[in-house]
Amino acid sequence: MLTSVRSLLAATVLAGSVLAAAPAMAEDASTPDIKVTGSVTLATQYRFRGVGLSDGDIAIQGGLTLNTKPGFYVGTWASSLEDTPTYGEVEMDIFGGWAGQITDSIGVDIGATYYAYPSKDNGAGPSDVIEFYGKVKPTIGPVGLTLAAYYSPDQDSLGGGDNLYLAADATVAIPSTPLSITGHVGYTDGFLTYTPDGKAWDYSIGASATVLGGLQLGVSYIGVDGPHLNGITDDAVVGTLGYSF
Repeated sequence: MLTSVRSLLAATVLAGSVLAAAPAMAEDASTPDIKVTGSVTLATQYRFRGVGLSDGDIAIQGGLTLNTKPGFYVGTWASSLEDTPTYGEVEMDIFGGWAGQITDSIGVDIGATYYAYPSKDNGAGPSDVIEFYGKVKPTIGPVGLTLAAYYSPDQDSLGGGDNLYLAADATVAIPSTPLSITGHVGYTDGFLTYTPDGKAWDYSIGASATVLGGLQLGVSYIGVDGPHLNGITDDAVVGTLGYSF
């Protein structure tokens, strides 16, 4: 069951975590031609769109992104996993795309992510996945919104099926504090194995604070609909400690 669920998740990545490393979209005279950003995070467990990939264990995560002034970017992100023959104990994502502003308050981001599993067992079967994404990012006062679509076409690692994931995210910065409140809702339609009809909703609400010039603390309540499998799809509170540069 865990292997099947992970096949779906690899095909429809990231909450979040991988694409958060995408470049800032404002361009002005002070923007350097090339800038490298990165992050390292310790999480109480690895949850992707509500579903657990570390079997409830602590996960170590991190990534680097090379951003260019025209808006093009490439990067990589990795996380520890529950060790299985098909996926091993490491997920490594390689992504690239373009991000920019269409108005002062609306940004866009388009690209693709390739998911590789370098520590998988030899002969364990196909596991690598490619996914394409597009995002619209309106800003309304202190509220930042992200409306996104992720699509994984037919491929062997998905059992010959495809997957569509739609998501809406909101971040509200609390004025005069280092605190931000976040909310997320997502809908999957496609290669799912933990719901009978191949459709599912996930959701989360959380808070984060940036302290000491880049150290980030966060906590989120995460859930999905469908059967609740311990360590995989049961509701969970996830804490994170990270540093961005």
